[in-house]
Amino acid sequence: MSGFKPVKSCPTTSARAGELVTPHGLVPTPVFVPVGSQGAVKALTPQELREVGVNIILGNTYHLYLRPGIEVIEHLGGLHRFMAWEGPILTDSGGYQVFSLAPLCRVTDDGVLFRSHIDGSEHFLSPELATQLQEKLGGDIIMAFDDCPAYGDKERVRQATERTHRWAERCLRSHQRREQALYGIVQGGTFPQLRRHSATFLASLDLPGYAIGGLSLGETKEVMAAMIEETVAFLPPNKPRYLMGAGSPDDLLEGVARGIDIFDSALPTRVARNGALFTRQGRRNLTNAEFKERDEPVDPECDCYTCRTFTAAYLHHLFKCQELLAYRLATIHNLRFIARLMEEIRRSILEGTFPAFKRSFLADYQVTDEKLRLSQKRKWTGRAATGARRFEVLEG
Repeated sequence: MSGFKPVKSCPTTSARAGELVTPHGLVPTPVFVPVGSQGAVKALTPQELREVGVNIILGNTYHLYLRPGIEVIEHLGGLHRFMAWEGPILTDSGGYQVFSLAPLCRVTDDGVLFRSHIDGSEHFLSPELATQLQEKLGGDIIMAFDDCPAYGDKERVRQATERTHRWAERCLRSHQRREQALYGIVQGGTFPQLRRHSATFLASLDLPGYAIGGLSLGETKEVMAAMIEETVAFLPPNKPRYLMGAGSPDDLLEGVARGIDIFDSALPTRVARNGALFTRQGRRNLTNAEFKERDEPVDPECDCYTCRTFTAAYLHHLFKCQELLAYRLATIHNLRFIARLMEEIRRSILEGTFPAFKRSFLADYQVTDEKLRLSQKRKWTGRAATGARRFEVLEG
């Protein structure tokens, strides 16, 4: 059985601690879900994920549909067995990837006709098929197929929002495996009225949970926070709320303060592979010369294997030599940092100290340059762009 149990709320913010109940185990919330789009969280084994404190991961229908094929995974026992992960899995419907990765995609009310970004082959994905494919994968939480528009044009966002509502109804009608929790996705861009309308409509469907999509795509942090507030106010308080695509420590804290229970993002693993490690003071770029002779861990406060074993100088050396071990060690650290942050956030909610914890953390944490963040997020709108780097940004 699947469900959600609120445990304790913060009296002065909307933060709350709870428990996701899934067929593959209980997940304490708030929780961050690492992205394993192609059946793997990049660079790490399932055992390493468990060791850093990860207890739920994300798989992506679009990528697994193209490679190795959903039928292959189903034949081999489902996604849990295929990737040797015994814990809960959340599967994305692939809607975001269809609109962001696939060239020459054509959208109608029936679904989306698109070409694979791998070999150019033509495919069609409908709400019913997206639901059926996720049922075959066997995820514990599955997502309704949605129309995720680019950041900007209000009329396009309005049309996408209405189509998302129609598609959510079709996903619900076609959903057969009731042990899987089907979440709807609220759209509406950065337009408050559309956000309220979308949240109200989807709440009327009485789904097991609700995601907030179409954010973290180019808007400022202030606008994102405002849209979260507009949305959460119209969602059922007894159902989990999932903010899609948010993964920086400051975004996690601000999201929790506004009532978010679940987050996912490729950010922690992606920046790790580029040499950026999270610390309480902000990201640290290990390729900088300042770390060449530093005879101490990157983060002396961290309890991960990387920080307990290696110096910053050694990691700097690995990145300069482009050794594969660099990416593994950096990823271990970043995921442990985020997992530990979520543990501390939850503990502070249970102990009634969340507002003080949030203030203390953000007072020390230096947020990454906003212009860089926006430029990275906007890459998805350039469908005509090519190159492996673009696909790495989008695939996680």
